[in-house]
Amino acid sequence: MKIKPSLLIVLIIFLMSACEDKKSEDVDDPNFDTPDWTDESHSKSGELNYEIVYPIDKVSRIDVVISKKNWEKMIDDMTAKWGPFGQGGQKPGNFADDNPIWVPCDFFFEEKQWYKVGIRFKGNSTLGFAWHRGKWKIPLKLDFDEFEDDYPQIDNQRFYGFKQFSMSSNAMDPSLIREKVSADIFRDAGVPSAHTAFYRVYLDHGDGPQFWGIYTCVEEVDDTVIETQFISDNGNLYKPEGRGATFAKGSFSKPSFAKKTNEDDSDWNDILAMFDALHSDNRISDPAAWKNELESIFQTDIFLMWLATNTTIQNWDSYGKMSQNYYLYNDPETSKLTWITWDHNETLQHGKAGGALSIGLSEVRDDWPLIRFLMDNETYQKQYKTNLRSVIDGPFKTEKMIAIYQKYHDLIRPYIARTNNDNSDPEVSPQQLDRGLSELIDHVQSRHGIVNSYLK
Repeated sequence: MKIKPSLLIVLIIFLMSACEDKKSEDVDDPNFDTPDWTDESHSKSGELNYEIVYPIDKVSRIDVVISKKNWEKMIDDMTAKWGPFGQGGQKPGNFADDNPIWVPCDFFFEEKQWYKVGIRFKGNSTLGFAWHRGKWKIPLKLDFDEFEDDYPQIDNQRFYGFKQFSMSSNAMDPSLIREKVSADIFRDAGVPSAHTAFYRVYLDHGDGPQFWGIYTCVEEVDDTVIETQFISDNGNLYKPEGRGATFAKGSFSKPSFAKKTNEDDSDWNDILAMFDALHSDNRISDPAAWKNELESIFQTDIFLMWLATNTTIQNWDSYGKMSQNYYLYNDPETSKLTWITWDHNETLQHGKAGGALSIGLSEVRDDWPLIRFLMDNETYQKQYKTNLRSVIDGPFKTEKMIAIYQKYHDLIRPYIARTNNDNSDPEVSPQQLDRGLSELIDHVQSRHGIVNSYLK
């Protein structure tokens, strides 16, 4: 059959147009301008602006735009790792060794754009909790210069000085404020901890912006926490996890102490020295020598303050129950490992897995030696009890905490509304939020009674 020339021309034009549409959909244009770029807001030379990025008196808004192509990549990658979205089940492999993929997105904040920002899903149990239940309120991680090698225009791109941050989904927290409040309590107590702030997250992956919920923006430890809360940020930073992270005798393994800085350095001598000091025979034969040896490599005062704060406010998902959710940093200026607390969305409650540790810690055995061995030492136990009093009289004082809970509750509540979009109502209801507040108020009052009884 012959095709008329006029029809052939139309067909060619149609096919060329279709090819152009596919090209524009499948290929990111590397030739783009950055008109919103300023040194203050986008450049590595800009100062860290905690007031803008981590405000204490507002719920900021961010908009994230991901192309359909890149969204499909994210979903396909998650499906391969975790199974189909919304179909329950367990993850098919060791997710901790295989993070979700990064894709570029456009990021908008207060009428400014950040370009080709790296974004990925993050987390473990909280990620699985959302994915398997078909909830799109999923934890996120952003890196503002993840794709600088592909796009020279964004070399050393920052968000008011910050390279990365995490967006915690506040999973399993009807109050939506535990992550924020707990991090502040620890830092007020003198324990290194990330800054946090509330954000409304809107995400557009091709069908217009959708409200994903109220998130807590969490400062990254390897980005700015070690830079701003330690003398030097050039030391070894570890994120312990697994059996070795318990510090039980003979449990050390390199995979249990993943390095987040100096990754190419195969030297774990600081961690090995801590194992040796902790399990030294001097602990029984010469307690004073054991104590001096341990303190030469480990900031025991910081750990004991963390321990007192952790047991006072209750945090079941932490050392003593779970071998995760802390960092260790070796500051070159002190040559001592320091405890950094992390991940607080399930604090301020009795908790799961049998509940949080008791105030007296009598149930803790030798398989958690950082607690058991220190509590068996008279000097350290006395310091622990002094710290308990310090916590309830200061960072976790009843009147102070009730005022803070109420303040953040009032800040968030106007943005909580049931929606009818594809997110299937990702947020808690106003009634659930109110009950979450009441539970927190009851909890702080109860904990004061328990700590006071123990100290008497």
